[in-house]
Amino acid sequence: MLHRLMILGLFLVSAFAGAAEEGRLDPGMVNPGYQEPPKWFKESFLDLHEDVAEAAKSGRRLLLYFYQDGCPYCTRLLKDNFGNERIAAKTRRQFDVIAINIWGDREVTDLSGKATTEKAYARSLRVQFTPTLLLFDEQGEVALRLNGYFQPAKFEAALDYAGARLEKKLPFADYLAAQAREPGGGNRRVSIPLLKPPLRLADSQRRNPGPLLVLFEQKNCAACGEMHGEVLGRPEVTEQLRRFQVARIDTASGAVVQTPTGETLRARDWARRLGIFYAPTLVFFDADGREAFRVDGYLRAFHVASALDYVASGAFRTQPEFQRFVEERAAARRGRGERVDLLQ
Repeated sequence: MLHRLMILGLFLVSAFAGAAEEGRLDPGMVNPGYQEPPKWFKESFLDLHEDVAEAAKSGRRLLLYFYQDGCPYCTRLLKDNFGNERIAAKTRRQFDVIAINIWGDREVTDLSGKATTEKAYARSLRVQFTPTLLLFDEQGEVALRLNGYFQPAKFEAALDYAGARLEKKLPFADYLAAQAREPGGGNRRVSIPLLKPPLRLADSQRRNPGPLLVLFEQKNCAACGEMHGEVLGRPEVTEQLRRFQVARIDTASGAVVQTPTGETLRARDWARRLGIFYAPTLVFFDADGREAFRVDGYLRAFHVASALDYVASGAFRTQPEFQRFVEERAAARRGRGERVDLLQ
């Protein structure tokens, strides 16, 4: 009897695998939203110290790709970035890429030698967005971190920067500004209430206690134009924006700004001090002028509205994982019969 059960089990596994390969099974039945990574990603035992050493021995560096199933921005990374032959070839030549599921239970031996799990490791690194990419140097230090999706031109610049070992020679913001030139964002601007210059942000918060949003932008920035033209004007976003004072900063400007802590700096110096290199970057400050959260990657309306709600509601104080907040917010809306489009 046991022998027959074993044979039946092997048959079912084989049939299931064959059906999946031939596309007869809905991938959602196996793991909803799963996206197959490129075959050239490294198969690893997730001993990261060994992975760093193996990459260095081959003249490459380690790149960790943090993802989750059902993530539309991960899909864009896999299709638009790694699906580009030039970018894929450059990545393979310069990096060993390993995928880490932020909700996964596989064992990871981190760079200190501690055994943990994928989800615990992601939590320890405060991975708030997917995809998040960590590019390591030969000693296991982070040479560059990308929080969220970067469009192909900016992503390729990040590969070039870390691949050429430039992290100790110049800030990535300077390299990105010089290398990843893109068409301007046009004149699409929505009418959202903005604090008027000269910006005295500490004084503004004293007069109107509450959260503050600072938009760090650039003049020639397609993503900034998209943010204003297609995201900030959506009803669910404008509804959340009413809960904030909003200021806009040009990251190249020499205009003098009073920061939320009361310090006086030029706009470009403040942006550099905060480590801003992606445009647009949204930095949220609490009522006491402390940074509460930031968005420094590509997001569409649902996630921007979620970030605004995350800060304005105070949820960032009690729920340290933004992704869980997003999931709960989406589930609540679906429970009310609303349609949730993650890329609207």
